[in-house]
Amino acid sequence: MAYQNKSMSISESPQRKLGRGKIEIKRIENTTNRQVTFCKRRNGLLKKAYELSVLCDAEVALIVFSSRGRLYEYANNSVKATIERYKKASTDSSNIGSVAEANAQFYQKEADRLRQQISNLQKSNREILGEGLANMKVKELKNLETKLEKGIGRIRSKKNELLFAEIEYMQKREIDLHNNNQLLREKIAESERNEQDINVMTGGGSYELMQSHHSYDSRNYFQVNALQPINPHQYNPRQDQMALQLV
Repeated sequence: MAYQNKSMSISESPQRKLGRGKIEIKRIENTTNRQVTFCKRRNGLLKKAYELSVLCDAEVALIVFSSRGRLYEYANNSVKATIERYKKASTDSSNIGSVAEANAQFYQKEADRLRQQISNLQKSNREILGEGLANMKVKELKNLETKLEKGIGRIRSKKNELLFAEIEYMQKREIDLHNNNQLLREKIAESERNEQDINVMTGGGSYELMQSHHSYDSRNYFQVNALQPINPHQYNPRQDQMALQLV
């Protein structure tokens, strides 16, 4: 009996393992079964989307259309906003590679062009200094000579232009200094004339004052002499008194 039960348990164990086996993923032909399966799996999918958005703080948008055209959706933010974000992200991700590649190619070409330009300038500079002429042909040397002559001509022309401008400036400066000198001379002469006029006016007034005082003294002198005695060397005290009274 025990053996029979053991055999029965052994025989039943494979059935338990195969009780819920994997089904083949293909379209369900039975309409009823297809509708039931759609409802069950739709609800499970919506539940998983909700759990993902809550547990992982993710932005989730789910859109489902049934075979009859009915819409079922879920979004923790907004379906439209999530779709716009998706479009922007997909556009940026698709353009990042192409833009980076284009920039790299552009910078590479620009670097090559600049290197070539620097090399040409260095070669031209050496040729102008008379270096690196061993590999040049006669025609190239003539062209270089022509370039140098043209360059020297332009340099001389510019030098003469600067010299003429400097000479013109110095001539104008000389005229200005001459005019200033003349003006100063005129001011000095005018100042001297004014000083002479002042001296003449001051000297003439003192001369007239001296003349009037001398004439007054002369009149007094003659009056005093008329009252003096005949002997001029004899001292007379009345002479001083009379002179004081006349004054």
